[in-house]
Amino acid sequence: MTWTARTVDRDGIRLACRDWAGPGRPVVLLHGLAGHAGEWDVLAERLSARHRVVAVDQRGHGACEGQPTDLSRAAYVADVLAVLDQLELEEPVLVGQSLGGHTALLTAAGHPERLHAAVLVEAGAGGPNPGVQEEIGGLLDAWPRPFPDRAAAVEFFGGGPVGEAWAAGLEGRDGGWWPRFDREAMTDSLAELARRAYWQEWTDITCPVLLVLGQSGIIPREETERMLRLRPTTRAVSLPGTGHDLHLERPAELDRLLADFLTGLPHTVRV
Repeated sequence: MTWTARTVDRDGIRLACRDWAGPGRPVVLLHGLAGHAGEWDVLAERLSARHRVVAVDQRGHGACEGQPTDLSRAAYVADVLAVLDQLELEEPVLVGQSLGGHTALLTAAGHPERLHAAVLVEAGAGGPNPGVQEEIGGLLDAWPRPFPDRAAAVEFFGGGPVGEAWAAGLEGRDGGWWPRFDREAMTDSLAELARRAYWQEWTDITCPVLLVLGQSGIIPREETERMLRLRPTTRAVSLPGTGHDLHLERPAELDRLLADFLTGLPHTVRV
């Protein structure tokens, strides 16, 4: 099965979406910081046997058009709602990795009537983290600009499926391969996470939640433990041998986890 390109317009920004027109309840996929919709392709193809799957290039990322001035957490959430409205996605399962997972958390907290369930992949509620912008900015500064060729990019990002997925987010032009995002936009997207925690929003969530963590991921154990204490109904799974990009490392395992999680949920859509 292949996907169809869709665009969603909001606030002068054109969000690019990959729409896998499968059957069943919609699943919306949100990538992490500096990521892109195409990194979900392997998982999306698997899910599309059971669901209509839509992967989103979020504002400032991938094939999104326009330079957003608003990079607040609220803007990212409003974009998700625009995707649901304009693509007519009724009560989807919202799956997000890293920053996309945090967007899923906030969408579930603020708009419980819009979602069937939320899946947070290597994402948490903790903070503040005053050093996160400098840390991520340093990591992005280490990227060659440009990469001389795609093979060099794959190698830089660790090779294998992870390297291939990250390299697929680059743009070939002017004799090299360049990031498809603005470095300052990336660090600005983390400004609120640097200043505050989101524990109240986490406890406000009323829909079912699956938390999927990498064994060597970035979410501190004490943060995960607090999340589960505050929401004991949360289902949590740690995948052995995986890190922060577990959706790229083990898409088949993540597909199985999603299937098991969703099988146990009610299938009716509220009216």
